[in-house]
Amino acid sequence: MYDRRVVRGNTYSQHIIPPTALPDPAEMQRQQKIRRAIAGKRAKEQLRSTTPEALQGRKHTVVQTELYLEELSDIVVTTDIECQTDAFLDKPATPLFIPAKSGKDAETQVEEAELFDFDKEVQPVLEVLVGKVIERSLEEVMEEEELAHLRAQQRAFNELRNNELAEVQRLREQERRHSEEEKRRIAQQREMLKIERETAEKIAARAYTQQYLAGLVPAVFTSLRTHGYFYDPVEKDIETNFFPWLIAEVDHSLERRNTARELLDTIIYDATQERLERFKALEAQPAKSENAEKQ
Repeated sequence: MYDRRVVRGNTYSQHIIPPTALPDPAEMQRQQKIRRAIAGKRAKEQLRSTTPEALQGRKHTVVQTELYLEELSDIVVTTDIECQTDAFLDKPATPLFIPAKSGKDAETQVEEAELFDFDKEVQPVLEVLVGKVIERSLEEVMEEEELAHLRAQQRAFNELRNNELAEVQRLREQERRHSEEEKRRIAQQREMLKIERETAEKIAARAYTQQYLAGLVPAVFTSLRTHGYFYDPVEKDIETNFFPWLIAEVDHSLERRNTARELLDTIIYDATQERLERFKALEAQPAKSENAEKQ
């Protein structure tokens, strides 16, 4: 996987930030998808524009053919209202109350066909009523068509607005990523320069230390070797372990030899004393025999 934020290889050789950032494959694929979607939409609109007119009594209807369904949020608020009229009351057979007569009675004679002729007068009334009904119906149909047209315009406007908002959001996100990438590259370059400066200082300090300690190290090692800090492990083992054991063994052997010599000297001394006593006894016996003979 390619990621322009990952730097591969030796980072000490990268001193300068490239003036132009490398294209992001994921961003390029996304832009290609958007271009293909726009081209498909334009092709659909062209096909729709070339569609012939509908037959008489029929009409074209916009059908959604996208992969995902869209929820239509333009809902006309409707309310139900009921109205109940009072029921007609039956007139009683005899009136419940008859008011008292007041005033003077008068009468007027109306001749036949003097006030109202239904057959003649009903025609203009019916024409007015039918005209008003047709006019109101046409107004309602035109109002419904206008509302449908407004809804279509509003839907197209919302789609365009949503697309523009998505594009603005994408551009903002892209600008944010570019700014973050720029800051990260600047911080990385500063860190690289800092590491290079520290490395140069370390190399200079090491060279100065080596030059300063070039004559000091042999003298120090000689002094340490003289004071016994550097020794041969075999020699040290012989001096600390073998020689004490050997001396102890020699002392023990000499002690046993001295003990044997002392014991031998004691035995020889006892044997010599015993022999001397026997010799003195033998010398004393002839003297006694001679004294006895003289007597």
